[in-house]
Amino acid sequence: MSDRRQFITGAGLAAFSGLGAIGALYAAKRTWDPLPSVKEGGFTTLNMKDYKENVLAVESWRGKPIFVLKQSKEMLSTENKNMSEITGKTTEAMDKKRLIKVGDDYFLIAIALCTHLGCIPAYRPEKNNFLCACHGGVYDDTGMVTKSPPPRGLDVPPFKIMGDKVLLGEAGPEYKKMLADGTTLAV
Repeated sequence: MSDRRQFITGAGLAAFSGLGAIGALYAAKRTWDPLPSVKEGGFTTLNMKDYKENVLAVESWRGKPIFVLKQSKEMLSTENKNMSEITGKTTEAMDKKRLIKVGDDYFLIAIALCTHLGCIPAYRPEKNNFLCACHGGVYDDTGMVTKSPPPRGLDVPPFKIMGDKVLLGEAGPEYKKMLADGTTLAV
């Protein structure tokens, strides 16, 4: 009788100790995981239906300002004209390679820091361009440099298109294609 009692007591103690060990391991794992606020800080979801044509919106991703500009039909036709004057080519693909297509709409989504010295350019809707007042650099409404000193166009953050939404912080196939084409640099 005492052997049976010792076995039951030992089994109960072992089970209780096992549960305690599992609880301790779970608590230890939770301390190693990043905080939810840190996880959320790395990603920003943009609902592209919320944006209006030729109205600049400024969002935030990883503490950086992000320009979101929905292109109007007039802006797209102006880009075709301007690019054909500059390059002598009339291909639309060249005009829109910096824009992100979501559904039937095109958007500029770019980090809102001048690639020259990190100033924040001001959008001029009447001229459809961005002016960096520090040194007079100008970007068109696709984020390309039209007047120096900026060395390159506005940087595009990593993004992934998910239906009508764009997730900033994750590199989807469209972003990887931009990197491979040299349209933007990795940030």
